Amino acid sequence: MTNLQTEDFSKWYLQTIQQAELMSYSEVRGCIVFRPDGFELWERIQQEVNRYLQSEDIRNVYFPMLIPKSYFMKEAEHVEGFAPELPWVTEVGNEKLEEPYALRPTSETMIGQSFHEWIKSYRDLPYEINQWANVFRWEKKTLPFLRTSEFLWHEGHTAHANEADARKRTLHVLNFYVELLEKFLAIPVYVGKKTPSERFAGAVDTYSVEAMMQDGKAVQAGTSHYLGTKFAEAFDIRYLNQKNQHTLVHTTSWAVSTRLIGSLIMVHGDEQGLVLPPKIAPTQVILIPVGPYKKVPKILTRLNELKEQLKTAGIRVRLDDSDNTAGFKFNKWEQKGASVQLELGPRDLAKNSITLKMRDLAEKETVSLEQLVPTIEKYMNDMQQRLLEKARQRATSNEYTNIQTLQELKDHIKNCRETKKTPGFVLIGWDGSAETEAIIKAETGFTTRNIPFQAPVEKEFDLVSGKPAKYTVWIARAY
Repeated sequence: MTNLQTEDFSKWYLQTIQQAELMSYSEVRGCIVFRPDGFELWERIQQEVNRYLQSEDIRNVYFPMLIPKSYFMKEAEHVEGFAPELPWVTEVGNEKLEEPYALRPTSETMIGQSFHEWIKSYRDLPYEINQWANVFRWEKKTLPFLRTSEFLWHEGHTAHANEADARKRTLHVLNFYVELLEKFLAIPVYVGKKTPSERFAGAVDTYSVEAMMQDGKAVQAGTSHYLGTKFAEAFDIRYLNQKNQHTLVHTTSWAVSTRLIGSLIMVHGDEQGLVLPPKIAPTQVILIPVGPYKKVPKILTRLNELKEQLKTAGIRVRLDDSDNTAGFKFNKWEQKGASVQLELGPRDLAKNSITLKMRDLAEKETVSLEQLVPTIEKYMNDMQQRLLEKARQRATSNEYTNIQTLQELKDHIKNCRETKKTPGFVLIGWDGSAETEAIIKAETGFTTRNIPFQAPVEKEFDLVSGKPAKYTVWIARAY
């Protein structure tokens, strides 16, 4: 029996998200429809991000989706970086617009103009806002959740009196993203600084959290950018300092998007379907009546009582009392990633117990109904940790730190292809030149992910040129 997840990971992924009813395809090229479970995953991520924003006194705002072309032209590097992906609105009805509008790819330019109007004095700083929005980047190759022409994200934008304060916010957000992925989504990450070719268009420095999928490919799971005074210069964002001097602000921006949903599925899913960490699972507990339960009305009565009990304890619970067979229900809720499956039949009822199965474990066990809530709470906490540890062990086993030359990298890739192993993340030395980075990408398909803050090994020589390495860098194939 073949394992689709191993044999064709992309096909497994597409099949999994549709069977789990997370999305459906739209008639609009490269766009998807979020079904209730898919959108609830995003809502739970929103809740976590909003919790952080509120703790930092950063408030939510909303800006128009359409951005005047003249705004983009004020920051040349920025518009050049996004030009190939920008959809433009040029007419309304039969009337040509005086100025084209871009569908928002990101909001630095629009917010830069507003910061120019809003920030006048040092008393206004720091100015920190966040926007929940949809953005458009006309992707040539799309994949649901991971890379779509329209996607959802949050984008934080801040302005500060000086570089130190702006960099502090940039890194503080980055640390929050580490917590969001590891503690909430159970996804281990690689934290570091992007190389110049991979940083955000118009940024001075871009920092990222990178996640390894089960097929060894990377997903850039979150980014935080120190923008310096580039956008302040472009939009003349100045404040009157305490010495009565007009001074440029230093700005930042940062974001995570709905690609986190794709990462979640690719990191934890198995051959049966979704495996969701309990903290984010739309259905944490599914209650299923078994046996001749229709002949024993007390079973459904007891299940409804348990449902209310679990809901009162803050647990997301559903009862499947449909006419489908028990086997169909088990399979359905495994595909949908319910964390805990509870089965109640006549024998269980007689013993005042229930049969419990965790989504990530094969075994079933019997637990007392008297201790059901604390048992489920403990088991879900244990599962959350198991999933993180399992993903971390898998990632570590697919790290390669002993590859020294380009030929060794090519041999490694060839060997992985022949043995059906993942090439994973490779740690290399880099001389800092764009030329060597371009050669690696052209000849292997690997791109630099980031320069880790704490590399497991410090590399001495560049992978391509053999020159002394200026940096130690993670590289991988990426979505």
